[in-house]
Amino acid sequence: MKFQIERDVLADAVAWTAKALPQRPPVPVLGGVLLNLEGSELSVSGFDYEVSTQVDLQVNATTAGRTLVSGRLLADITRALPAHPVDISVEGPRVLIACGNAKFSLPTMPVEDYPALPQMPTSVGTVASDVFAAAVAQVAVAAGRDDTLPMLTGVRLEIEGERLTLAATDRYRLAVRELTWKPETPGISHAVLVPARTLLDAARTLTTGPELTLALSAGDTGEGMMGFGGTGRRTTTRLLDAEFPKYQSLWPASYSARSEIPTATFSEAVKRVALVADRGTPVRLQFEEGGATLSAGGEDEGRAEEQIPVSYDGDPITIAFNPTFLLDGLGAIDSDTARISFTESSKPAVLSGKAEGEESPDGVDYRYLIMPVRLPG
Repeated sequence: MKFQIERDVLADAVAWTAKALPQRPPVPVLGGVLLNLEGSELSVSGFDYEVSTQVDLQVNATTAGRTLVSGRLLADITRALPAHPVDISVEGPRVLIACGNAKFSLPTMPVEDYPALPQMPTSVGTVASDVFAAAVAQVAVAAGRDDTLPMLTGVRLEIEGERLTLAATDRYRLAVRELTWKPETPGISHAVLVPARTLLDAARTLTTGPELTLALSAGDTGEGMMGFGGTGRRTTTRLLDAEFPKYQSLWPASYSARSEIPTATFSEAVKRVALVADRGTPVRLQFEEGGATLSAGGEDEGRAEEQIPVSYDGDPITIAFNPTFLLDGLGAIDSDTARISFTESSKPAVLSGKAEGEESPDGVDYRYLIMPVRLPG
């Protein structure tokens, strides 16, 4: 194998591929990046039996071939190379890298021990990459991080015709986002559970083109796999084999009060008040007509209180939330005005945004349900 490529192109491809590699691979070869050169196309790939990544690049090729080298080491080296074209060749058991006056020689890994990369599943449709990335970010904040509860570490992706619904919960909050997309088959219907971290990485990084391709395995080949494809890049992941909670029943049937608050003003006030809140200590919110009072702390510790003007419709209510969970929800809202809908102080509240000029509080495409913290007494 021998080829030449621009430094920035190579460094970007290797960094993206190596990012998905396991920190502590169960077998050494799974920490490697596979370089496969056919004609003038170089594929840079990684695979750990759960997630695969692949970037296709055009290079000035001299000799075809394939080799396996430490992914993280190659990423560190390519990132540090000077701004010159990079020449890479394989000589026996080593990979030679030359860039300007810098030269590196790396040992190869046994490429024959590397697992075969999974095939990209069948495409089911496309979605605007920026819209999808924003939607995944809004929902993934609510996904659980406890691997002993796999059903909570994923994002449920529901496909119903031209409607995509993303949902995630960790039992303390629930985030749901709906958006439109372009299915390849009219009336298509699927529901899968995708690992949240993989979905978030894919949505963030596969934005080189205007659209992102979604793919699902079908039949007997690779059942339980989802793929995401952008310009020159693709990633696949095994789906979680777990039952996601039936979240639709968690939404309150009706509300007793609603408040509309400038999102940035509310977020900054919560951050300031939460400075005196010890780990696990809630922020108390007292809503009444014309204003809201935020407070945290107590007599034996630091105490903070701040009042902000709000629009409020309903009887006065005092409710408390974990400040981190509350800020996650506020940070996911993409409108200048946040809306909080209440039932009772001991029951979940629903946070959402308000589109400019919107009259009705219903019909929003992003909702964030948050459980309150019980107050003493």
